[in-house]
Amino acid sequence: MESNIFEQKFVAVDKLRVELLEHLNSMETQHEEEEVSSQDVLTRIEKVIVGIVKELSTGHAPAFVLPNRSSWANVSFDSAIGLQMSWRRSVTTVRSDCSSSVTKFAHILKVLSTIYKLVQSNSYATKRDIYYNDTQLFGSQRIVDSIVDDLSCLLRIPRRKLHVLATSKGLISGALCYLEEDGTRVDCSSSSTAVPVSSNVGGIRNIVSSAKFVLIVEKDATFQRLLDDDLCSKLFPCIMITGKGVPDVNSRLMVRKIWDSLHIPIFALVDADPHGIEIMCIYKYGSVAMSFEAHSLTVPSVMWLGLLPSDLQRLRVPEDALIPLTQRDENKLSSLLKRPYLTCQPAWQREMELMQQNKVKAEIQSLASIAPGFLPQVYLPNKLRYGGWI
Repeated sequence: MESNIFEQKFVAVDKLRVELLEHLNSMETQHEEEEVSSQDVLTRIEKVIVGIVKELSTGHAPAFVLPNRSSWANVSFDSAIGLQMSWRRSVTTVRSDCSSSVTKFAHILKVLSTIYKLVQSNSYATKRDIYYNDTQLFGSQRIVDSIVDDLSCLLRIPRRKLHVLATSKGLISGALCYLEEDGTRVDCSSSSTAVPVSSNVGGIRNIVSSAKFVLIVEKDATFQRLLDDDLCSKLFPCIMITGKGVPDVNSRLMVRKIWDSLHIPIFALVDADPHGIEIMCIYKYGSVAMSFEAHSLTVPSVMWLGLLPSDLQRLRVPEDALIPLTQRDENKLSSLLKRPYLTCQPAWQREMELMQQNKVKAEIQSLASIAPGFLPQVYLPNKLRYGGWI
């Protein structure tokens, strides 16, 4: 009897998985990430340096021509991939003979030199290590972070292949075990506390899981509450992950890694506000700044589980738990509605237009105003059992 009830819980989720797999199999071409060897990385860096030397030998001032990672003009949309870089439509030139850019030129050369040594010696460093290697030259950590991404984009090499690691801020818990690159076994279900997302997701192997789905949780506070409620084992065998707001690259890589390995449905639980929707879109379709790595960062199959603007009306969330949209919220919402991926998501568009019409937003925590345990005990079980996602 218990087994039968358990199976009924997941009829809608299992049906979604079948649909996702059928869609995956029907795609004529699978976009596979180009495999880049350490020698390829060294060769591409050497090519850049040779170009600089040639410029100097002919009496010309060398310059770096970088794709503009903040321009929508450099981005195209593919529903199977997300936002991806359209190379060299908009560029930024960093000249060595210009007072406004010579310092950045020096920064790029320094980081390029450091990366070359790391790859050559098969060692790794964090972006923080690179910054503290010459704090006077760089001035701030943000400069190093930006340059590492610029070089990854310029060389068309995934950042992890540059042997530069970023500290992860994300957490993961649930029915998941895997091996780190160094052979360390990680069991995400063995503790009441979450496991930090690996800083080297690319090195993870031997992924084993009995999970029926993945739940991306926008906020750390909500994630911790669901963890305290023992959601992953008490109610459903699942995997929970949070990027603690706007996700870092490692959290996004981890979601993609799980999708590639398990092909189970991935749901997003975010605030019913423009900021939460944008965070969900980053997991699903990517960001402009990292569009050059779309193939390894986006998961277009992500479904919006909640909190939906229509849920606020349907569940009669008390008015004192709703928050009026600010002008900034309205501007963000208008901007989101113009994004290219909204054309293939009419259901999302309707929800956002409803928010625009009602001029209110709500946090996930607003469900507690209905009843203290409403989120884990009623909202999530019913959403998953009856297919309440879009």
